[in-house]
Amino acid sequence: MPEDYCFILMPGFSAIGFISAIEPLRVANRFRPGAYRWTVASLEGGPVVASNGMSVDADMRLDQLAGAAYVFVVAGFNPLAHYSQALARALRQQARDGATLGGVDTGAFILAQAGLLGGCRVALHWEARDAFSERFPQLETTPELFEASGARITCAGGTASIDLMLDLITQAHGAELAIQVSEQFVLGRIRPRKDHQRMQVVSRYGTSNRKLVQVITEMEQHSEPPLTTLELAEGIGVTRRQLERLFRAHLNETPSNLYLRIRLDKAQHLLRQTDMSVTEVSVACGFELPSYFARRYKARFGKSPRDDRRG
Repeated sequence: MPEDYCFILMPGFSAIGFISAIEPLRVANRFRPGAYRWTVASLEGGPVVASNGMSVDADMRLDQLAGAAYVFVVAGFNPLAHYSQALARALRQQARDGATLGGVDTGAFILAQAGLLGGCRVALHWEARDAFSERFPQLETTPELFEASGARITCAGGTASIDLMLDLITQAHGAELAIQVSEQFVLGRIRPRKDHQRMQVVSRYGTSNRKLVQVITEMEQHSEPPLTTLELAEGIGVTRRQLERLFRAHLNETPSNLYLRIRLDKAQHLLRQTDMSVTEVSVACGFELPSYFARRYKARFGKSPRDDRRG
């Protein structure tokens, strides 16, 4: 019997996350005809527009969901804008009926808001992790490509959807079929779930200095409150002056300036992906004075926090 998948597309969904989930199933059917079937659902039936403007016609409405082994919610920016109790009820009913529920890209927000991710490790797009943690502090997020916790699956989206589907194909039909599917996409390898979504600090900042990599990692993980330059220096066993010399030599930058950029980038993600107020975002990113935050934000991005959110 074919294994049935249903994809619920939220308005503004990630097209690449969705297509990367569908295509492995299509290719698997080339080598093993009838292995998979899939349908597309939307909140009210009819077409759904992705974040790139592409429109996809749904096969059914939420209240017509039935019989799928896997039900994935595919979302994009501002995933909770179209959340409703009707959607939550439909997902809970699918869970009661024995379906495995999944979230692609920011689809995890929908599952968490519906109370369906309790006790699960959650994978979602790296850009949305801070926003998710602010809204659901009781849930643990990971930087991995995807997570599977019993009857719950979460995935970072993008091309990580391919890796997730290859993993599910392996479980259902063995590694040989997954390799055949992978080779059709000209993939050099099948990435395991433990692979991280982002390039490591070494690649992103162009330095392999072990002490600098450790400090930058600390900066990315601690924004509320931010650590002092002295604390960062003591963490790697050097003086503050030695740390500043390391930054100048390898990055032509000061620790405080880089730390500020990291915190402002986080603030932009929170403004664009949550309904937190500007003041709440300011505090979450380690700025005690909203006025100072607004000045630094405008200097970095060319517009005020409020204008950036409206844009």
